[in-house]
Amino acid sequence: MRDLPTPVFDAKAEGASPFGALPDWDLSDLYTAPDAPEVARDLDWLDGECAAFAADYQGKLAGLDAAGLRDCVLRYERIDTVAGRLMSYAGLRYYQNTTDAARAKFMSDCQDKVTTFTTPLVFYSLEINRLPDNHLDALFAADAALARYKPVFDRLRAMRPHQLSDELEQFLHDQSVVGASAWNKLFDETMAGLEFEVDGETLGLEATLNLLTDHDRARREAGARSLADVFGQNVKLFARVHNTLAKEKEIEDRWRKMPTPQTGRHLANHVEPEVVEALRNAVVAAYPRLSHRYYELKRKWLGLDTLQVWDRNAPLPLEEPRTIDWPTAREMVMTAYAGFAPRMAELAEPFFDRGWIDAGVKPGKAPGAFAHPTVAEVHPYVMLNYLGKPRDVMTLAHELGHGVHQVLAAGQGELLSSTPLTLAETASVFGEMLTFRRLLDNARNDAERKVLLAGKVEDMINTVVRQIAFYDFECKLHDARRSQGELTPDDINALWMSVQGESLGPAFTFMDGYETFWSYIPHFVHSPFYVYAYAFGDGLVNALYAVYEEGDAGFQDKYFEMLKAGGSKHHKELLAPFGLDASDPGFWDKGLSMISGFIDQLEAMEN
Repeated sequence: MRDLPTPVFDAKAEGASPFGALPDWDLSDLYTAPDAPEVARDLDWLDGECAAFAADYQGKLAGLDAAGLRDCVLRYERIDTVAGRLMSYAGLRYYQNTTDAARAKFMSDCQDKVTTFTTPLVFYSLEINRLPDNHLDALFAADAALARYKPVFDRLRAMRPHQLSDELEQFLHDQSVVGASAWNKLFDETMAGLEFEVDGETLGLEATLNLLTDHDRARREAGARSLADVFGQNVKLFARVHNTLAKEKEIEDRWRKMPTPQTGRHLANHVEPEVVEALRNAVVAAYPRLSHRYYELKRKWLGLDTLQVWDRNAPLPLEEPRTIDWPTAREMVMTAYAGFAPRMAELAEPFFDRGWIDAGVKPGKAPGAFAHPTVAEVHPYVMLNYLGKPRDVMTLAHELGHGVHQVLAAGQGELLSSTPLTLAETASVFGEMLTFRRLLDNARNDAERKVLLAGKVEDMINTVVRQIAFYDFECKLHDARRSQGELTPDDINALWMSVQGESLGPAFTFMDGYETFWSYIPHFVHSPFYVYAYAFGDGLVNALYAVYEEGDAGFQDKYFEMLKAGGSKHHKELLAPFGLDASDPGFWDKGLSMISGFIDQLEAMEN
């Protein structure tokens, strides 16, 4: 079944803010209310249909002909859609206000029911994986409608070597609500409830993190020190969450005979381990010419002997403090999208006008931003925490790119629309690049151009260098948990600091307390090893954008076809029309050279 969004207020009126009227979600396209009759109807249908599906098909998949297996897949897809719709609605309401007990209860109850109702379906993937390859191939050859689902079967069958007995698979399914998902919920609710005291003001996590981009260095430092204080006070709890999740993963991986902690993520992403390793190695080798070189430039611009963590995302001295209201942010992004292709802007328009974006910062709302696809028959929803910063405009461009991708991929249907994480960042990062290039082309002078270039380099370093450092931290964390047993907070802190100095470079000195900053990263909790997908997406988009700039004929059409494919094709097939291949060792260097080229331009401005 479709996962909940990783960090979601159910107000339909637009909220007043210093940035103009910020949109709120209208979730009625999913359900009108938690007690709406349609919710009870769908839960009842799901309960009955899952039982009926098992009665009709359990122990019988091997005897189905092509038409019979096709009908089976279509019924399974309908179940997946109804379950996904229920959980999307429950999850989105919850993340709007994670401190609301009623919302938390509704989501938990939905999760319990959906898990219980879908338990009879566990046999489905197990029996499919027992079918001989030649048997399945013959069925695909006999029925084109069934053959369309071959990528789904391929992904299921990639798990064949790691499949457990029917009883164990059912047990893991049943206990999932009190396993990782329960620890995820504890993490989310704890994070949403944290309060940070800064200069006599009480702030939430998102507003405190936002201080790290303030023009006033003392204000940035105060924010960083408050983050360190609160994380330090809660570090034992966060260490417990990470220890438990890493151990749970180790146990399941051992039973499934997964060769590495990362294997499950690579299988889910439909990407070869050697491709990820090539990406990781290329980025680590590029640290000196990317992050180390850029931050040395920034140290000079700020006139400091050494950078502190609160300087990493500091504005440049020549950057004028700027608050961008919501209508301006919308115009910036939509103009950039339309400049690439009018169709792209048309696909993005409904997000603004139909309640598909929740933009404001509100009490209890989950931090960060995401685009959640819900189900193929509805539409995505975008969550932001908009504070009027230039980076917030880029976040809007990023999440809107996800939304456009998800709208296009929905045509594949529920089982084929979901894009592997490695390709899920393609449209989002491309949308950011379009917006950045639009702003750069319209820069009024060299100073504005320098600020834009520096901001883009920092975003790319955050997307590539920082995410690969996160990936290395996770690899070290899971390896240490396996080899050393329980990890103390100090153990985890040391692993975090071991990747920070290497990735950020000699321009930095690290304040006491920064060692706990691993604790607030939600991806480590919700989606282990997710983070390399950001670097994969950025490198892929940089290579794609280079092809676009070279004037590739029909690029826009090929680009939309790639997004429409959703999860129906492997990355090799999707990139082939552009003459690109992610398994080519030179592919990642091509992408990294774009970042290096921007730093070259910044260095040239110094002379």
